[in-house]
Amino acid sequence: MRDFIAFLLVICIYLPVTAGAGLAGQSVIFPTETADSYVKLLPSNFSDLSAFTLCMRLASEKTQDYALFSYAVPNSDNELSLWLEDGKLALYLGSTGVLFDLAAPTALLRHMCVSWESCSGLITFWLDGVRSLRKGGKRDGLVRGGGVTILGQDQDSLGGRFELKQSFVGEVTDVNLWSHVLSASAIRAISQGCYAAGGDVIDWAAIRHQSDGTVTIEDNRDCIV
Repeated sequence: MRDFIAFLLVICIYLPVTAGAGLAGQSVIFPTETADSYVKLLPSNFSDLSAFTLCMRLASEKTQDYALFSYAVPNSDNELSLWLEDGKLALYLGSTGVLFDLAAPTALLRHMCVSWESCSGLITFWLDGVRSLRKGGKRDGLVRGGGVTILGQDQDSLGGRFELKQSFVGEVTDVNLWSHVLSASAIRAISQGCYAAGGDVIDWAAIRHQSDGTVTIEDNRDCIV
């Protein structure tokens, strides 16, 4: 009997799971560094973007460099990726990263957004509804659609070649991506509320997803009154 229970536990932990009902009120927990644990988000329509706002809630005690969000297309493993790098938050569009000297994630769950707009190239971070300074990044370009979106790992090739030391350890929830730059008031409202309207590209409440490895998806109860 114990062998059978152990077999069931292995299946629960390691078999990929596809869920069509979304992740509203749920968190993804990465308990330890691995080279094979991840969640793949499967948006129904990820078209070319000339602007975006990416938001999430997260907590982590890991201090070494790690990937928070990795979006890759063929021939570009860093089409859009969000990192903790050298203790700073960094947004990569293609091969060029822009670092912001902002407080690194801690054990306290906090809300974070980053936005980019092609015409000006300006990148802005928001932490718990408070705006950073704006910095210049990639101008007059696009984030190309049709790629692969991964949480918990950095893609060194499309959908794979993960490195243990770059893996995320912690909890992440409410990952949403919009195809435009949200207003300051909208970001502040999202940072303070629960179950706000999701992104038009990635909507955490409706997103299909696959998970693999030692990943736990649990109700977080953050919005229960």
